[in-house]
Amino acid sequence: MTLRLYIIRHGETEWSLSGQHTGRTDLPLTPHGEDEARALQPWLTHIQFARVLTSPLQRARRTCELAGLGAAAEVEPDLAEWAYGDYEGQHSRDIRKVRPGWSVFRDGCPNGEMPDEVAARAERLIARLCAADGSVALFSHGQFSRVVAAQWIGLPVIDAQHFALGTASLSILGFDPAHPEVRVIHLWNAAPAVLASGR
Repeated sequence: MTLRLYIIRHGETEWSLSGQHTGRTDLPLTPHGEDEARALQPWLTHIQFARVLTSPLQRARRTCELAGLGAAAEVEPDLAEWAYGDYEGQHSRDIRKVRPGWSVFRDGCPNGEMPDEVAARAERLIARLCAADGSVALFSHGQFSRVVAAQWIGLPVIDAQHFALGTASLSILGFDPAHPEVRVIHLWNAAPAVLASGR
């Protein structure tokens, strides 16, 4: 079997709704976020996952449970969100008033993680996963998942800024069937809750 990584971002929280940077603050899902997570279930239950890994943070673990994969889940610390340090809970617009042009993907966070540290974490995770075959579900977070995607296809961390990722979205990383050595993005930022509702 060929390795395929199913990246699932957690459902909505109060801070994802407000646009506040949520790193290690352990917020629960909103009721709408729980509904988003449940909408993932019909999209995932038909897949035979070799492994199911989740961030230790409750918003990812709860999304995994509501998506129907909680019984098989293993907690993977490397799937945690970017540590925002002094910028935890802040909006980008407010950070840029003090630090014009700031981008987490280029500049990182004081007393939190820098881009090279997050890239190293993503590469470490990818290296471990590439030792196996089959489909692997990864329940994680917005910024970190974007870095994983960039690293997967050989892009620098700064290019992760171009990968928009909504709550309770599904993305798939894998290999080109015609060129098995080439890593590709098969699907990005698919929103099962929206697709299922016909909106």
